[in-house]
Parts: sequence; C-alpha cells; structure tokens
Amino acid sequence: MRLLALDTATESCSAALALEDRLLTREAELARGHAERILPMIDELLAEAGIGLQALDAIAFGRGPGSFTGVRLAAGIAQGLAFGAGLGVVPVSDLRALAQRAFDARGGVTRALVCNDARMQEVYWGCFEQGPDGLAREHGPERVGPPAGVQLPPAWSDAAGLGRGFAAYPALRVLAGVTVPEGWDRLLPRAAEVARLAAPELAAGRLLAPEAALPVYLRDDVARPPP
Repeated sequence: MRLLALDTATESCSAALALEDRLLTREAELARGHAERILPMIDELLAEAGIGLQALDAIAFGRGPGSFTGVRLAAGIAQGLAFGAGLGVVPVSDLRALAQRAFDARGGVTRALVCNDARMQEVYWGCFEQGPDGLAREHGPERVGPPAGVQLPPAWSDAAGLGRGFAAYPALRVLAGVTVPEGWDRLLPRAAEVARLAAPELAAGRLLAPEAALPVYLRDDVARPPP
C-alpha cells in the first residue's frame, strides 16, 4: 500500500505517506500560509521514499469540517494531484481523524466527543466510538452550532472530550458533561490519522474519482459574518 494523505483544515498543516509498514510525516502548526507549505511537504515525503506520484495507490485528504479556505485547499490539491497521476481519492472527516488520534494515544478511551472551534461562537462537533478494528466510528451525524447545543448520546458518561473547541469555550466541559484529559483541548487533526482511516477504504477499493471528492463545511453560510 502506498497512500499519500494531506490535511489543511485547521491550524495544523500536515502530510503523511503510508508505505506498507512505514509512515513518513511532515507537520507544522500555522496561523496562515498552508498553501505555501503543503506542496513542499508532499515533495519532501515523496523524495524521502524515492517514489513519484504515479507510484501511489491513492490520495486521502481531510475533507473538513474546518476553515473554509483550508478545507477547499486540501480538496483542491488532492483533486489536482489525483487527476495528474490517475489516482482515486479518499475523503476523511477531520473530526473522525481527531477522534482516532485520541483512541491511538490513550488506552481505555473508547468513546470521544470531538469539538473543534468553528469561530462565530460555534463549534464543529461529533461523537465517535472505537470499533473492534480499533478505528473511530461515527455515532450520529457531525454538527455545527453553539456550545450549549452539544449533547452526548445516552449512557455515554465515560466519553472523553478533545479538540480546540474546549479551549475556545471552557464552559463546554460542563455543558457537555465530559472530562477533557490534560492537553487534549489543544489537539488538532493530522494527516497521519487521515492516512490510518483511509487505508481500509483503499484496501476495499472504495475510492472516489477526483472530481467526486468534495469538501464538507457543515455550515452553509461560511462566508456570511454573524449578525
């Protein structure tokens, strides 16, 4: 398996290259300038592995939700590279990728409430549980809305919270009724977890044509300022 993954949906700008049992990564946290950094990261990974785009099996990308510009950037680059190399693509939820980061990092956490800062006094949020294969699975739809609207499923008192929504809105911990382990309110999604979640899709042949890979914003009025 040769899978390239990229993510620019949040302040984290990252790329990962999965090669059988190896994972090569590049990552930087940036306030802006993702467009200038992501392609050099990809070039560095391919050079380190000694392969070209045509040698890949697929390209995965963080499809959002996240920054309007960042989500479009990841989708656009994935589409462009895939078109040029004749490859299929795998979109991966950035909320799910962040949940996967939690499941891989901390033994015993099998349910997660992921809340990322959506600005405009809102959060992107979703509930995820760890499946038998170790991968994060959605429990209900992903949403965007005010922190007061975040709710855990019934009997999810053991869920851990993570994501920068908890740093932006500290009261969210009490409103949602979750414990946020130390440092987890600073975590961001990364291409490494995008690659991990995309690998089974590639193995099963569930690839999209480049033109069918679209960003997911959740918020319909992404360009309209709050009243």
